[in-house]
Amino acid sequence: MAKLQGFEFWRKTLKEARFVVAPMVDQSELAWRLLSRRHGAQLCYTPMLHAQVFVRDANYRRENLYNEVCEEDRPLITQFCANDPEVFLQAALLAQNYCDAIDLNLGCPQMIAKRGHYGVFLQDEWELLEKMVRLAHEKLSVPITCKIRVFKELERTVRYAQMLEKAGCQLLTVHGRTKDQKGTVTGIANWEHIMAVRKAVNIPVFANGNIQHLSDVERCIQETGVQGVMSAEGNLHNPALFEGSSPPVWEMAEEYLEVVKQHPPCTLSYVRAHLFKLWHHTLQIHQDLREELAKVKTIEGLAGVSKQLRLRCQEEIARGKDAEEKEGGLPFPHWICQPYVRPEPKEPVANGNSQGPEVKKVVCQKRALEDSDTTADTLSKNKQKKRSRNPHKNFCPEHKPKYIKCEQCGNPKGNKCVFNLCRGCCKKKAFREVADCPSHGLRFKTRSEKQKAEEDGRKEDKRKEDERTEECATETERSSSSPQPPSDPSTELQVQSETQLPL
Repeated sequence: MAKLQGFEFWRKTLKEARFVVAPMVDQSELAWRLLSRRHGAQLCYTPMLHAQVFVRDANYRRENLYNEVCEEDRPLITQFCANDPEVFLQAALLAQNYCDAIDLNLGCPQMIAKRGHYGVFLQDEWELLEKMVRLAHEKLSVPITCKIRVFKELERTVRYAQMLEKAGCQLLTVHGRTKDQKGTVTGIANWEHIMAVRKAVNIPVFANGNIQHLSDVERCIQETGVQGVMSAEGNLHNPALFEGSSPPVWEMAEEYLEVVKQHPPCTLSYVRAHLFKLWHHTLQIHQDLREELAKVKTIEGLAGVSKQLRLRCQEEIARGKDAEEKEGGLPFPHWICQPYVRPEPKEPVANGNSQGPEVKKVVCQKRALEDSDTTADTLSKNKQKKRSRNPHKNFCPEHKPKYIKCEQCGNPKGNKCVFNLCRGCCKKKAFREVADCPSHGLRFKTRSEKQKAEEDGRKEDKRKEDERTEECATETERSSSSPQPPSDPSTELQVQSETQLPL
């Protein structure tokens, strides 16, 4: 059967999905996806999986995909991060029978993605991305899709999307924020870029960013013309977002824990993180239970803390604190599922008075000093701890070692590696060529020579033992073939006389 493409893929395989749960590291696991589907989600993504680890580690494949196969959990798209076309293809081939499409993550802005050289940090390497998408499009039996972030320049964003479409991308998710919009400077997603991409390409487009309520979903589709809308944080704080409802937190928490029990195993840290998100606003008030939630070591323990939170909220409702809680800046009482809005970065205050832009300028200068100076006053707390352990540690960027990339995969290479490769690639090459790499602790040649010496020793011992056995056999043969000494005549006469005596 021919592989479906573009809008045909969206209509037939994805069933015209409009409400989409985003790929979230350690958060969009099977139990959460099933909960979201019960409350209106029409399409889900797996958590982002590392292609290189997926290829080499069978346990990683089982725990993150193979063991999570479920008929209710379709349509499903598996997302990978990768920076090597061949590795990405190998991972996708191993996953394609367990999902409806393979997605390439080109949107992760976190520091770990920068260190690993994947996600949004590949968005300037168009030649590499074109090769990765094209190879996957040609070799896979399922469609290839991409999730991207926008550039500051609208025209560049449009050209970027068109390049991916030309390479073979069959569906594009556009997060309307740039690479630098994260953490405290997340800001507002730019729907104008998303609309421009939608008009410029001939494949389905999903929008991502600024989605906190169902009304935001409908407005986004209306303003941008996209086929679907993806939610990440909004879904984590209210899994019933796509239903257009805001249920009490305990209802979602208890239903989620029930799904977790029905589909084991589920990593405890994932469950804990979901409960922290759901109970976020309530835990600002009940700090003691926040600490308790962080300490418990079992699913039953987490369920117990969640039950205590429910009882406290119900007591507050009985005391009539509903109206009082609304005055705290939240649109609903804290026990209702609702989005979390990051506070804007506070302006620095000097002597109790905000100094506006002038103070900001001073702070910027101080930040620059923090990166370059080595005095304790300008170091972060983490760096000061490191300095206390190692007084000679230098944090000056100019003195930091410049990591050279591995010649094969792009990860940092070992400083003293004999092959100029990272440990993973070095191990493969050393094994293939039976060589040593002392810097990575690889001793294939040494072990091979040792085994050969031991084998030679065993052969020599066997040879010597065979020689001794042969000498003994020769000696025995000689002794048996030598002439017998003549017998004594007197002895023979005595024997004869004894035999002739009468009975």
